[in-house]
Amino acid sequence: QVQLVESGGGLVQAGGSLRLSCAASGRTFSSHGMGWFRQAPGKEREFVAAISGRLGVTKYVDSVKGRFTISRDNAMNTAYLQMNSLKPEDTAVYYCAASRTSLASTSESDFTSWGQGTQVTVSS
Repeated sequence: QVQLVESGGGLVQAGGSLRLSCAASGRTFSSHGMGWFRQAPGKEREFVAAISGRLGVTKYVDSVKGRFTISRDNAMNTAYLQMNSLKPEDTAVYYCAASRTSLASTSESDFTSWGQGTQVTVSS
């Protein structure tokens, strides 16, 4: 399995930006679609964004379209989530995950490796 470590979370005011990073171990990073999920207090974990392994096909949940951008650098074994125009409702623990396929999946069940999560807090 791929080992994943997130970084870049923190406290930001509404309207601000953060960039999350997800560093992966192993030699097969480009074979895995990557995704970002989030879990707010008292809520279930939800899909945020995904990117395919090689072609860079991306998918987003409607609530972040136009504000968040997922990307990856296969040479650096790292995935990113650029978050702009942040809102208080974006407050959550954000997790990166690696899919069992190279596709950009939106289904949590397709992701077999997970990071430990990083807290993002957006103040109003």
